[in-house]
Amino acid sequence: MSHVVLLGDSVFDNGAYVRPGEPDVLAQVQARLPTGWRCTRNAVDGAITTGLGRQLAYLPDDASHLVLSIGGNDALGSSAILRESARSVAEVMSRVADVRDSFARSFRKALDQVMVYRLPTILCTIYDGRFPDQEEQRQVVAALSVFNDVITREAFLRRLALIDLRLICNQHEDYANPIEPSAKGGAKIATAIVQAVAGDAIFPRSQVYAG
Repeated sequence: MSHVVLLGDSVFDNGAYVRPGEPDVLAQVQARLPTGWRCTRNAVDGAITTGLGRQLAYLPDDASHLVLSIGGNDALGSSAILRESARSVAEVMSRVADVRDSFARSFRKALDQVMVYRLPTILCTIYDGRFPDQEEQRQVVAALSVFNDVITREAFLRRLALIDLRLICNQHEDYANPIEPSAKGGAKIATAIVQAVAGDAIFPRSQVYAG
């Protein structure tokens, strides 16, 4: 029997954000998995990359697939940079590079811990969110591209599957608030997870050649 484990943050632990009576991501994944498969959520709302080890400590012994969505809260913790003043574009880019380097170190260390288990692992990008102010939305998307570059590079370097949540949660209705998935968004996330872990042969995929 296959056992899928969801790791990370509130992208998967979204029960507090959906409307009463609506299913969270865990329930929606379980409902879509093939008969006999199980799904467990170790993801915790608010988690950051440095805390992933605590989730792995409770990994079920029979885990067969890992799905990781983390980094959004790391980005949120660095969001003050958007309000800082600077004397030049070069200074801005240097600060952005510092943020990127810090996240890259943290994400790689977290991913190293995951890879110890030698299980099929799927990574997720950080979705764009939906902010009511269009200029803020543009700034957020541009800033997140720095974090997503780290995630995609690590996925390709380690030959891991990647779910691009930027392309999946692409409508306002996919969000319960600017940064949390709604039941509708959760359904789309759950469908992508099941397609990835269950190996749906008819689902179209991109090919990446990385050396």
